[in-house]
Amino acid sequence: MQAHQIKSSGDKRRKRVGRGGKRGTTSGRGTKGQKARSGRRIRPQFRDILKKIPKKKGYRAKIVARPIAVVNLRDIDRKFLEGSEINPGVLVEKGLVSRISGKVPRVKILGSGELTKKFIIRNCLFSKKAQVAWKKYS
Repeated sequence: MQAHQIKSSGDKRRKRVGRGGKRGTTSGRGTKGQKARSGRRIRPQFRDILKKIPKKKGYRAKIVARPIAVVNLRDIDRKFLEGSEINPGVLVEKGLVSRISGKVPRVKILGSGELTKKFIIRNCLFSKKAQVAWKKYS
């Protein structure tokens, strides 16, 4: 085997720059800046984004409860027939409650007025007085 028959394995080392020799003062790295320094390392972009996020106590967005619409017993007694099923969707259809931001709101029934009919009430909150009146009559 002769020198011209030797084939390289393709493993070529990266040139080590800045260790004396005939490259001059900056050794081919340009002048100044992060890229001219030894041991330079570009920070990951994710870390910069993470560092910009506020980390003080209580930063997180406050969760605001959905608003509650109120209806009195007297209004329900006036608008509905005996045995009707009442829920927030039906109250919106009848016009006793209006939509809030285009959505059907949570509904709380207050105890103002009297019931003279039986109703099936679902998915509504009750005040104590309304709860007593509804339980007594149903």
